[in-house]
Amino acid sequence: MFPSKASCDPPFEELYKALLNNSIAQCSQVQVHEVVGECELPMIDLSGLRSGADEDERRACAAAIAKASSEWGFFQVLSHGISTELLGEMRREQMKLFGMPFEKKTSSGLLNNSYRWGTPTAMSLSQFAWSEAFHVPLEKISEEDGRSGEFDSLRAAMEKLAGAMSELARMLAGVLAENLGCPGECFIENCSERTCFLRLNRYPPCPFSPETYGLMPHTDSDFLTILHQDEVGGLQLMKDSKWVAVRPNPDALIVNIGDLFQAWSNDIYKSVEHKVMANGRLERYSIAYFLCPSYESTIGSYEEPSPYKKFTFGEFREQVKMDVKKTGYKVGLSRFLI
Repeated sequence: MFPSKASCDPPFEELYKALLNNSIAQCSQVQVHEVVGECELPMIDLSGLRSGADEDERRACAAAIAKASSEWGFFQVLSHGISTELLGEMRREQMKLFGMPFEKKTSSGLLNNSYRWGTPTAMSLSQFAWSEAFHVPLEKISEEDGRSGEFDSLRAAMEKLAGAMSELARMLAGVLAENLGCPGECFIENCSERTCFLRLNRYPPCPFSPETYGLMPHTDSDFLTILHQDEVGGLQLMKDSKWVAVRPNPDALIVNIGDLFQAWSNDIYKSVEHKVMANGRLERYSIAYFLCPSYESTIGSYEEPSPYKKFTFGEFREQVKMDVKKTGYKVGLSRFLI
């Protein structure tokens, strides 16, 4: 018997009942081979990059960012310039948005019809995501949808947060490019509101197998991602061929390298596989900003020779879609190796 859920939750049990029942029946027979420890991501205070910092502070901060991007592919930042008031305002608006009845989220065309949930193509629990999200192009945040101002405060908060995260992402990308001897703007000139995204995530409580994914293992298909998460936890990443759980720190923002930056840097910076595990009792919220170029942009390399063929972002996205449709999983950069 499946438990009743709040009206705001997607009907995971209804649509995936056979898949979930099958996983529960097999749960006691399945051995989990992944050993998960807990880690504290490298913490970097960005005050060394701000105006007024001396050159030694700037060099030390830039070196710490580059080191973490090479060794971990992930790091945390403090003094990032995004106020706790704005993050708190965004969280309240996000909770209000996801608290609407499920039918309203799916049928009202909210935020440019950006609502999604679960994994419609899932054939097994390993391909299934127990989560819901609004994945919104920045240029669509302020687009009118004829809802008579119902979501004006949400749009206003999203616009402010997107602007602040865009500024932070460009600064970090510039530091990483300069570390390799390139002008900071050399590859992000085609990143704009038309191509970058803000994603609002909610992971409802999941009463089933503890191995259920909130978000299945993947790498990000962008230059870099900035994440603000709550205190619940669930984010895990691959480190030294083992999954490690990231200890949540709501005061810090998490930054991770995406596939495009790994390709551009000739594998110096690492786009690391990560996932979110569902929580049996608590719901989890996060907000992610994705720094992406135009679909026509050629990614190239900061230095030749490169281990990768030249490709556009559009070609990369299409290959990812084809692989997911065919196999259920993203393949990613290895498709473009020479």
